[in-house]
Amino acid sequence: MTKKLSLSGIDHIVLTVKNIEESIRFYAQQLGCTVIRFGADRFAVQIGSSKINFHQSDQPLKPHASFPTSGSADFCLLTPLQAPEVESYLKAQNVEIELGPVRRTGATGQIISYYLRDPDGNLVEIATTENS
Repeated sequence: MTKKLSLSGIDHIVLTVKNIEESIRFYAQQLGCTVIRFGADRFAVQIGSSKINFHQSDQPLKPHASFPTSGSADFCLLTPLQAPEVESYLKAQNVEIELGPVRRTGATGQIISYYLRDPDGNLVEIATTENS
């Protein structure tokens, strides 16, 4: 009997971007992520136990999404900071908050979210649990 597939988390996502250097700069300098270099000139940023890999929109690596397009992603990143600390940090980094703080329902319960855009226009949600 074949065992049912059981998924346990997200290892990485791939963002198609116009300019990898600009994206790395944003995620590292403005959002505080650690930059990872791997393989032959491949780059990613660490997000907890996951990572975001970057593909250049005019040179996507294979295999890739059917329509690799920069600016089409919408995802949520968690932080252990409390909501006022998130807002203060984003403002200190001159990151424009598009919306927030707002209450949302995350994967494990209620979260408080701030929405912003990365250099490609991807919608990035930074969220904290209400217990943080």
